[in-house]
Amino acid sequence: MSAGTAWIMLIAAGLIDVAWALSMKLSNGYTRPGWTAVSLIALGAFVWLLGRALTALPVGVAYAVWTGIGAAGTVLIGSMLFGESLTPLKLGGVGLIVGGIVLLRSAPA
Repeated sequence: MSAGTAWIMLIAAGLIDVAWALSMKLSNGYTRPGWTAVSLIALGAFVWLLGRALTALPVGVAYAVWTGIGAAGTVLIGSMLFGESLTPLKLGGVGLIVGGIVLLRSAPA
């Protein structure tokens, strides 16, 4: 697999991680079967994509990027969907995470 394809899979895994976190919240402690199913499907999808991306990317970079996308995306979507507070400090933290992802992507292998 090419590095470009691996990066696409890694970004997709990070975005699906956001969907997984949101579906866990919506499953209400896994008491709502539909959202529970969405959560489990998302979990399987991002683990598979991450595993595929790891065949071509260094594990440290890939894991940091995947968790960073998941963390930053979940903070932003959580504020939009659930009214969670989004303070300037939180936005600054998200900005640092995104900056870290960009630096990791830009660094030579």
